[in-house]
Formats: sequence, C-alpha cells, structure tokens
Amino acid sequence: MADVQTGRILIAEAMDIQQDSLKPRPAIRAAAFSVHIFTAFGAAIALLAMLEAVREHWAAMFQWLGVALIIDAVDGPIARRLDVKNVQPNWSGDVLDLVVDFVTYVFVPAYAIVASGMLLPVAAPLLGIAIIVTSALYFADQRMKADDNHFRGFPALWNAAAFYLFLLHWPPLWATLLVAALVVLTFVPFHVLHPVRVVRLRWLTMSLIAIWAVLAFYTLQMDFRVGAGVTLVLCAIALWISFSDALIRLARSLARSLV
Repeated sequence: MADVQTGRILIAEAMDIQQDSLKPRPAIRAAAFSVHIFTAFGAAIALLAMLEAVREHWAAMFQWLGVALIIDAVDGPIARRLDVKNVQPNWSGDVLDLVVDFVTYVFVPAYAIVASGMLLPVAAPLLGIAIIVTSALYFADQRMKADDNHFRGFPALWNAAAFYLFLLHWPPLWATLLVAALVVLTFVPFHVLHPVRVVRLRWLTMSLIAIWAVLAFYTLQMDFRVGAGVTLVLCAIALWISFSDALIRLARSLARSLV
C-alpha cells in the first residue's frame, strides 16, 4: 500500500515537473506582455490627439491619430509571431485592441467632427451622439467581418471620415448629410475592403495604401491646403477601399452573363 502511495506521489511530481517545463520562460512572457503594453499605448496617443483637437490643431491631431494607426497596423503581426494569445492567456488582446480602436477610430474623430464647425450647428451634437452609439454597437457585432475578411457596412472609420471632411471642406449641409449617411451605412450589409487582411488583389491594395499614406502625410504637412490632384487621388483611393468589392462582384456577374 505504501509503495502504491509512493508511486502516485512520484507520478504527480513528474507531471508537475512536466507542466513547469511546458510553461513559457519569463523572458518570453515578458516579451508577450510588452506587446499588450505597445497596443495600450495607442490609447495614450489618442489622449495626445484629443489635446490637440481641443486646441483646434487639427493637422496635429491627425498626425497623432496616424501614429495610433501605425501601432494598430503592426501590433497584430507582432502578437501572432510571439504567440501572445497562448503565452499570456489571462490578457485578451482582442478586447484591448477594441478599446484602443474605439478611442482612436471613433471617439477623438467624433469630437473633431462635432467641434470643428463643419456640420450644421443644430445637427452636430445629435450626429456626434449617433456616431458614438452606432460605432459602439458595430464594435460589439460579431458579424462585423465577412468570411473573406471584408467589413460589413461602414466600419466606423471615423478618423478617415473626419480626414476627408477636413480635406474637402464641404458646406455644412453637405457635410451633415455625409455624416448622417455614414451613420446609416454602418448597418447596411455592403462589403468594405480590409486593407491588410483581404487576400484578393492585396498587392494592389497595399500599393494604394502606401500612396495614400504618403499623400495624407503631405496633406497634413500642408494643413490641408493641397491641390486638386492630391485631393482627387486621395478620394479615388477611398472609393476603391469602399466599393471595390461591389465593383468586382458586378464585373464578375456581367462576365458570367455574357458567356
């Protein structure tokens, strides 16, 4: 009986030793957690952008939002490379990413849209509330991405919407109608291109994104005082991101009908 008990103890100790050997080393755990810290810095960048927005330094605000966008673009690949999800299972990178995205993609841009005077005064606060509420619902929708990684509906990219409002500087009525339309389109099931995760024509998408980044940086350096050519290219890229899926599907449908 004593031998059986001793055997059980030895087996339990061996299992504990095996489990300890499978645990990631402290250096690996620290590296994985540093990715979460890096992601969280996006929220800190959003605070800096908000401070510039309160001062009505709009170009500086967008520059900080651009830094946050870069963080959002690179933290995912780093996290997957370091297997952060398994190395640090107690910390949800997905939740953290959504929190940071909400303040950088929605909250700060919504303030800029409302406070900049671009909208009709009577409609501005109501549309600001609509932006916040609909975006929060969109972020919580588990159907926000299609199987091919396209976004369903307008994907709450209010940082981009605000950028184009400042770029185009439309009359308040037109700007108000555009914002209202985007609020509605949040729940319309058309597909919007995810610039990184959609595989189809990725080479073209990434090339366009690189061109967009250069022109957007130039536009901010010029405080939105750019020529019609730059504006046209920026708008054309935005239209491709928004409607390329619909255009490709339409072209394929027409091709099949002609065969």
